Amino acid sequence: MDSPLAFAEKLAVETGKHLLGFFSPNGTDTIVKEDFSVVTDADLSADKLIAESIQDSFPGDYLISEELQPSIGDSGGPIWVVDPVDGTTNFSLGMPIWGVSIARLIDGWPSIGVIYFPVLDELFTAQQGSGAFLNGKKISTQGPISGQPNSFFSCCTRTHRHYDISIRFKTRILGSACYSICAVARGMAVVGFEATPKIWDLAASWLILEEAGGTIESINGSQPFPVGSNLDYRKISFPILSGADSELVSKARGQIRPKSIKQ
Repeated sequence: MDSPLAFAEKLAVETGKHLLGFFSPNGTDTIVKEDFSVVTDADLSADKLIAESIQDSFPGDYLISEELQPSIGDSGGPIWVVDPVDGTTNFSLGMPIWGVSIARLIDGWPSIGVIYFPVLDELFTAQQGSGAFLNGKKISTQGPISGQPNSFFSCCTRTHRHYDISIRFKTRILGSACYSICAVARGMAVVGFEATPKIWDLAASWLILEEAGGTIESINGSQPFPVGSNLDYRKISFPILSGADSELVSKARGQIRPKSIKQ
């Protein structure tokens, strides 16, 4: 039997190839959910594929997934946290930055994390205490390089709607929380901010970023880990800041301020 990491790697790639059968550069139809996020038939199909595979191979484990199982009851065992398509809007528009995120948690904390971006053919993996890898090659965060003016700050579309930002780096919106965090992990971005990510956006990418030597934390005191029981994770967001190191994160924290709510 495969180790949990090897199993997750194979499952992420298998699911990614399955999703390519739905993907079209001309876009796909979407359904708008109650929280105004979107879902496609591909999300639902991939979520089912992943859930059935985990149940067959790890029948004693629990599952939290964006579409099929957003909460769990009391659990004492390992928990898989899954986002079948992170970057669904990108997917629906025919853009290439979207992926499959699979994490396994032990005692509520990420133990392994795997994210596969099929169109880009990029497989990010991490196991607690063993480093982070991109397509089998070890990766690490990287701060600004002296004389290089093109360091960038990655954020989500909601960032400037809800926060005043004074970060000086070039801004890029990638459309996938997982890819944004992985961009920091691989040394491509120096700082990243996600205003409203859910637990399935964070479970794998959080570990990958930490194992790559970066710093990641919530900016409002909310704590995604350990994952709790009897919580509807569709209704809980964790605004998080990531960076190449703790100094960059600490500085960026003072440069991201919630906008005043007008009465």
